[in-house]
Amino acid sequence: MQYGIDLAVLGEYADPRAAVEFAVAAEAAGWDGFFVWDHLGYVWGAPAGDPWIILAAAAQATERLRLGTAVTPLPRRRPHVLAGSVAGLDRLSQGRAIFGVGLGGVPQEFSAFGEESDARIRAEQLDEGLEVIAGLWSGQAVRHHGRHYTVDNVTLAPLPVQRPRVPIWVGGHRPAALRRAARWDGWLEAADDEQSAMVARPEDVARNLAYLRQQRTSDVPFDVALTGVSPAGDSALVREYEAVGVNWWLESLHGLRGSRAELMARVRAGPPA
Repeated sequence: MQYGIDLAVLGEYADPRAAVEFAVAAEAAGWDGFFVWDHLGYVWGAPAGDPWIILAAAAQATERLRLGTAVTPLPRRRPHVLAGSVAGLDRLSQGRAIFGVGLGGVPQEFSAFGEESDARIRAEQLDEGLEVIAGLWSGQAVRHHGRHYTVDNVTLAPLPVQRPRVPIWVGGHRPAALRRAARWDGWLEAADDEQSAMVARPEDVARNLAYLRQQRTSDVPFDVALTGVSPAGDSALVREYEAVGVNWWLESLHGLRGSRAELMARVRAGPPA
């Protein structure tokens, strides 16, 4: 099991300086990863930090932590621009990036800017966008003429450090999301709610993971990450999820869970190992 923190970079944590303090504290306390939300919270009244600015700053301030988003709504970003941003983060961090993606769970963050809010269309954009990004990361010339995106004989440079690509983790628990995750490098599930209650039980995760594994056509390593809330120094809860196949625990940190001092204390207490 590996352990990370998953910070909602909203409110006071939208300031990159505040967010990076958590990354530095996490590395010092023995955590393995630092993940951040990717939301346009200001659409619904909450200051929101740019995940790529925050992760780049964290890359410079740390040496060991894996760094990623949990998760980026790819349909509201241009895939070719995102491919370059993530490649840059991977090079800056010397191969520590993880790319978490999903549909995006707040339609208003699309519709407020005149972008597509229909989940079916966004699913098409996500699948096609991932193919574009993976193609660009391959280092080969990409020729793509799809329903949503066009790439006309372009070769990306510089490439990510990690080969064949930065690991792609897909978020979500619906069957379509599980089938999508099975095609890539990992699955990320949110097991906690806004009140910090664990709403996805180990048996729920096990059932979804069994379905996902049925869709897999490759035996290459595959990560299973879960966001959750654990008491400091108590590994019993995490072990229940590890027993069903979870290999990354991401401690969920957000303003509704507690004060900044309380959240920092949880980080400094270290992983629930």
